[in-house]
Amino acid sequence: MQFLHPYILWGLLALAIPIIIHLFHFRRFKKVYFTNVKFLKEIKEEKSTRNKLRNLLVLLSRLAAFALLILAFAQPFISRDETTKSGKNNISIFIDNSYSMLAASEDVPLLDKAKRKAEEIVKAYAPTDQFQIMSHELKGSQLRWLSQENAIIAIEDIESSPEVNVLSNVQLKQKQSAPSDGNHIVYLLSDFQESITDLTDLQDTISEVNLLPFQAINESNISVDSAWFQAVVPAVNQNNKLFVKLSNHSNNRKDDVRVSIQMKGQTRPEGTVDIPANSSIIDTINVLVTDPGWQEMTIKVEDHPVQFDDSYYLSFNIKENVKVLSVHDQAPNRYLSALFAGLSQFDLVHTPASNIQYDELKLYDLIILSDLRTISSGLAGELSSYIASGGNTLIFPAKNADKESYNACLNRLNANTMLNWKDDENSVFKINTSEFVFSNVYQSLGSNLKLPSTKGNFTFSELSARGAESLLQYRNGQNYISKYSLDKGKLYICAAPIDKKYNDLTINAEIFVPLLYKVAFSADQGELLAYTIGKDNNSTVKNTTNSSDIIYKVSGEQEFIPGQSAQGNTTLLSFNNMIRKSGFYKVTLNEQMIKGLAFNYDRIESDLTSYNEDRLTEIFDVAGYNILSNTMNADLTNIIKEKDQGVTLWRWCLILALLFLAIETLLLRFWKI
Repeated sequence: MQFLHPYILWGLLALAIPIIIHLFHFRRFKKVYFTNVKFLKEIKEEKSTRNKLRNLLVLLSRLAAFALLILAFAQPFISRDETTKSGKNNISIFIDNSYSMLAASEDVPLLDKAKRKAEEIVKAYAPTDQFQIMSHELKGSQLRWLSQENAIIAIEDIESSPEVNVLSNVQLKQKQSAPSDGNHIVYLLSDFQESITDLTDLQDTISEVNLLPFQAINESNISVDSAWFQAVVPAVNQNNKLFVKLSNHSNNRKDDVRVSIQMKGQTRPEGTVDIPANSSIIDTINVLVTDPGWQEMTIKVEDHPVQFDDSYYLSFNIKENVKVLSVHDQAPNRYLSALFAGLSQFDLVHTPASNIQYDELKLYDLIILSDLRTISSGLAGELSSYIASGGNTLIFPAKNADKESYNACLNRLNANTMLNWKDDENSVFKINTSEFVFSNVYQSLGSNLKLPSTKGNFTFSELSARGAESLLQYRNGQNYISKYSLDKGKLYICAAPIDKKYNDLTINAEIFVPLLYKVAFSADQGELLAYTIGKDNNSTVKNTTNSSDIIYKVSGEQEFIPGQSAQGNTTLLSFNNMIRKSGFYKVTLNEQMIKGLAFNYDRIESDLTSYNEDRLTEIFDVAGYNILSNTMNADLTNIIKEKDQGVTLWRWCLILALLFLAIETLLLRFWKI
């Protein structure tokens, strides 16, 4: 037998007090001799003996009652195993408040049951213990340690959340915040979906982990997982092919699943699809956009009862005008002018190299350096900032190019440098159709496709560390057009001038038109069509003003000012988990829309498959893990007390103390002397 508060046993010394009192009141009988009192003497001796016996029994009853009362306060218990704990307890409770916990069990949401059980856990411990209440948000305030009363208030304040963390992240937070003294006991209250249950091995900072599983009726579920355009950047008045990934999270095949899209307030059915059991399919939808600007689209399926993943929101921009800046030395290239004159969506501006407005470079989607003899250090520095911020630059070097100025610029852009000019005739042999610029451009690469040829070109160094990607390649293996990535932007370099005397690219429409078209549009290649709540907390916008007092706002289900950090020509917006509901949001500046955003709930819990108690017991059959089973309708408070303290005996001590007090009362009342 052990005691929860053994220091109280010092109170047993107080048992000496009733013994001393009893001895003080013990009286010796004085003998008085009388004649003929033989029978009186026998009566007195008999009464004295009975009196001693009664007093002794009363004393023993009192001593037993006081001793049992002291033992009750010391809280004796019998340990069932070696896990019995003593001392201060630090209890960390995680309550799964994801959308899957809104499923019902006996017509009560699992989240409500979990909160009720969490309160029972708190009440199972002493008021002197401290508690930590956590949920999927893992906020800094949830790492604090609370009193028993404040812990119950924190449990009541927990609501369902779109954020989802795998349980290993939760366990890591609990370990990092573990106090240095006392017992650190963890409780995880969850439905333990397979997609989030990835618990790791215990460390010394945690005494034990208790898993309390909640099981609902196993529901089937259809989810819209993601969507993307084939062309990356959709175009106006064209059938843009949209791919949609749909998943069936059940053991049964789902036939005739209705799919629809919603745009501009109109819902258009897209037919039905059949999805095999526990599988995913990719459906194709043709999307016709008639007007430029920011577009909002919702893809929906009809599925009950789990609906948080039935809608997928997309937001994308089709620019009304793609701005292109052509920088030249002498006169504008007439072939460039002719090309862009036939593309109404493009706005081409020519400017001499000596008249560049550096502060306006950020307004352009593409900058073309057309046969410049030299690249000034100022232009090289601005191009570096422009490309790093997401801009795209295409360079055609002049035949008489100053290699020193060019190489200074190329080194700054981490590109291979120019070596020598060769007057050899050469022709392009290979086209890279797997890269964005030429992907999905040609149905087939037959002999009818005419590739460019040159009557002279520069050779370049071939340092693999520079990361050059070939778009078009000569027969001799050298690159005709190379692509480099620099932070968020791209640099494209042609080995030959744009001048028709050396290069027939400008009259080769099959290559020249898609090249400039896709290079110009690649500025938006990195834009996300959709963001995930709880994961994607940042987005960038291009600065359209040089003012230092730029304040962007985000509006939608709620309006707030995001965190803002200037990064050259762009500003990084940080949402800091402030977006809690899926849907469309707008980034505005001075009441003018700058960018559209679409946020969706995390699909990690779309698969409702959960570990049951037997499976959890099998997986976590290791020291330090306990599976608290069959506790839904039981008093969890008493179960925990018996788990942590063994068989408690203080109630029996109180009962026996009252019994001995009753015996004392009966002795004094009915044993007459």
